[in-house]
Formats: sequence, C-alpha cells, structure tokens
Amino acid sequence: MTAVAVVQFKSSEDKQENLRRSVDYVAEASAKKASIVCFPEFQMAFSPDSQSPAELSKMAEIVRGNFVTALRAAARKSRIGVVATIYEKGMNNRVFDTAVVISAGGTITSVYRKLHLYDALGFKESKKLMAGKKIEKPVKTQAGKIGVMICYDIRFPELSRLLTIKGADILVAPSAWVAGPMKEEHWQTMLKARAIENGSYMVAPDQVGNIYAGRSMVVDPIGAVILDMGQEEDMQVVELDMNKVKQARQSLPLLKNRRTDIYRLSAR
Repeated sequence: MTAVAVVQFKSSEDKQENLRRSVDYVAEASAKKASIVCFPEFQMAFSPDSQSPAELSKMAEIVRGNFVTALRAAARKSRIGVVATIYEKGMNNRVFDTAVVISAGGTITSVYRKLHLYDALGFKESKKLMAGKKIEKPVKTQAGKIGVMICYDIRFPELSRLLTIKGADILVAPSAWVAGPMKEEHWQTMLKARAIENGSYMVAPDQVGNIYAGRSMVVDPIGAVILDMGQEEDMQVVELDMNKVKQARQSLPLLKNRRTDIYRLSAR
C-alpha cells in the first residue's frame, strides 16, 4: 500500500500566496504519511480572462525559478514527492502549462508541458499558452511509476495508453476543469475510462471555485471511485494498493489483448 495526497485548490491571482499555501500542504501531506502530494493545474495562479498574455508571461517562471525551488525545498524537508504545476516562460508572450515531478529528495525528475491546449467549448488557451512537443516517460516515485497528463489531455486516450505502455501504473492528471453543462459527467466518465482501459490508478487533482468544477478524483484500476472531493477546498490522503494494478491487468488483459499485429500506437 502507498498513500497519495490530493489537493483540491482554489488558486488566487497572488502567486506568492498560492506558493505559501502549497508549501503548507506539502508539510501536511507528509505529516499524514503520504508518499507524494499532487496539486492541480494552474497551481501558480488563476489567470482571469482580463489578464493579458503579456501579464501572464511576466508572472511566469523558468522551471528552476523561485516557485519550483521553494517546493523542492519543502519536498526535501518533509521527505515527500510532489507533483506541481507552473506557468513556464515561453516565447512571444505565451507560456507553457507545465507539470513538474519532484522527488522526496528535492530533485526534479520530470518536466511535462501540456500537449493539448483547451481550444474548445468557447475557450482558446492558445492565446496565452504554448503547446508542449514531447510525451515524458513515466517516472519512479515512492508511490509507484507515474505518468503525467494535464487536464484537456484526458480527452485524448492515446496519451494515457502511451504512458501505460511505457510503464505507468498511476496516471496523474493535474486539472483545472471548467464547469459547465455536462462537464462534470464528462470528467467522471473519462477518468473512469482512462483507469479501466489501462488497468491503472487515475489520480486527478482539480481546481475548485473561480470557473472550475472541483470533484478531484482517484479511480482504481477497475473503475471504482475511491475519492471524490466534491466542491470544497481540501487535501485528502488515499491509499493505493498496487497489487490491484497487477490483478486488473491479469483478469482483464486489455494491454495484452491489443492487436499489435494489425495496429500500433507510437509517439515521435
């Protein structure tokens, strides 16, 4: 068994306040014996429509900037892994939507830049954000081998399957899922589907408040919801039984039964 902390967060527009609260959550998660703590997308700050691309770009940081450096120090002090998200400086007044995996020793072990930008349902993230160009390999953590996606990526099953093929047992999807008609139903359905079709745990910390839906979830490898955080800001710790991953993949061998003689899935 391994314990994972999930933070359901309402980011303010104040980056330093969000960082202070994040550091406190890291310490709290460690005190509750979690091996890793997972934050939602846009942890660094809420970016309202009124904020210009230039203003967001000015607030953004490099991966080894103050925001991540402070979280690395907190991880090292509390001996706990962290999945964090930042606005990473890009080009031409646009930024990357970036997830950073930090080890319990404070080392950066993965940097993933969101591939699929939310240019849908009336939104156009590409006005402010740049799309990543690479799938990051799953990384070993104290919780297990994790593959990272971000929010809208959930709607593209190819990514979660590629991460699973590459060895992920836990899929972590920091999210800021915008509320709206049928949006919670989409969120729940796709998180369950990604878990079931890959025989993996699905860990999805979400933003709450502002324009976001909340409902941070953890789904087990056979599709059972073991955490649903509703609409409240909070941190919850859940235990993952990694034997369930092995059992699910043995009893429902979807990965083994793929017809790779007929079709293949690969990434550049």
